[in-house]
Amino acid sequence: MAAGFVTCGPNEALVISGCCYESPAIVPGGTAFVWPCIQQVQRINLNTMTLMIESPTVYTQQGVPISVTGIAQVKVQGQNMEMLRTACEQFLGKHENEIMHIARETLEGHQRAIMGQMTVEEIYKDRKKFSKQVFEVASSDLVNMGITVVSYTIKDINDDQGYLKALGMARTAQVKRDARIGEAEAKKDSQIKEAMAEEEQMAARYLNDTEIAKSQRDFELKKAIYDMEINSKKAESDMAYSLQAAKTRQRIKEEQMEVKVVERTQEIQVQEQEIQRREKELEATIRRPAQAEKYRLEKLAEANKNRIVMEAEAEAEAIRLKGEAEAFSVEAKAKAEAEQMAKKADAFKEYSHAAMVDMILETLPKIAAEVAAPLSQCKRVVMVSSGNGEVGANKLTGDILDIMGKVPDMVTQLTGISINSSLRATQTSV
Repeated sequence: MAAGFVTCGPNEALVISGCCYESPAIVPGGTAFVWPCIQQVQRINLNTMTLMIESPTVYTQQGVPISVTGIAQVKVQGQNMEMLRTACEQFLGKHENEIMHIARETLEGHQRAIMGQMTVEEIYKDRKKFSKQVFEVASSDLVNMGITVVSYTIKDINDDQGYLKALGMARTAQVKRDARIGEAEAKKDSQIKEAMAEEEQMAARYLNDTEIAKSQRDFELKKAIYDMEINSKKAESDMAYSLQAAKTRQRIKEEQMEVKVVERTQEIQVQEQEIQRREKELEATIRRPAQAEKYRLEKLAEANKNRIVMEAEAEAEAIRLKGEAEAFSVEAKAKAEAEQMAKKADAFKEYSHAAMVDMILETLPKIAAEVAAPLSQCKRVVMVSSGNGEVGANKLTGDILDIMGKVPDMVTQLTGISINSSLRATQTSV
């Protein structure tokens, strides 16, 4: 073999011994120069080894036999030179199976020892604690061999006496009981939550309906207020229109009344002027002529006065009934006509007695005509006489004259004026 370099992978370590080395040189995962014949090169495996650790029928602290199967991962430590040197001293030149056997036996012994210190319940229920104890105890021994325990865990626990099964049944029953209780509680909680949710839903629905009703009520109230305001404004507008129309009609009526008042005033002025003219005419034409003409004119004036008074009263009554709007014009007209009548009355005051006599004398022919009217309608008159009086036309004429002769007495009884006395006084004055 020629001298040269020797290499190894990262899962190996080179152990060089011989010339030039007081103690073997260890090169993990690297390259080394080797002189053949005077130096020797050996390799040690640094791969992780998986071990199945079986401990059948081990009596626990309670004396219950159980079997435990564990899985351990171990390897020769290549990063710590002291541990690597120790591993080389212990296992260099040995096959990997031999190294695995040594590590397995060591771990199995510690596993059995710890099983004897614990109860079945502890091992079964707290596997982490069991695994930790085995890992710690076995690691302290294997470190002295240069081997590191990477991991340890329990794979299986069983027994031939049915102890674990009984534990499982009790636990299963407990779990089932707890499951039923949990299911019942969950169902109860679910029903309670459903009831609460339904209650909240109903409350929300009622609240929503209430809000909708409130909104509807607010809308109706606002709409009613708006409608009331609109109707009020409309009524005010209609009333203002009606009031304005009434004011306009009233103003037109007042203007019409003012026109009528002006017309009446002008008529009154014309009548007053006519009265003044008649007074002057009467003054000029009545008092100077003969007494007979004077007497006749006085009677005509009195009759005219009565006619004017009656017309004035009728017209005043008609105007009064037209309403308050025509009150002013009626009052003015009444005052004017009253003044006119007063002036006429003053003008003809001293002639009232003669005027009445004149009117009565003018009426006597009409009375005689009315008395004789039935006779003018008769085609045939049959008269019966006892022979002591007049017969024929003399009789009819005499009866009519008798009736007419009684008229002055009747006038005197009704009016208090004696026609005969008046006639005699007139004849005497003439």
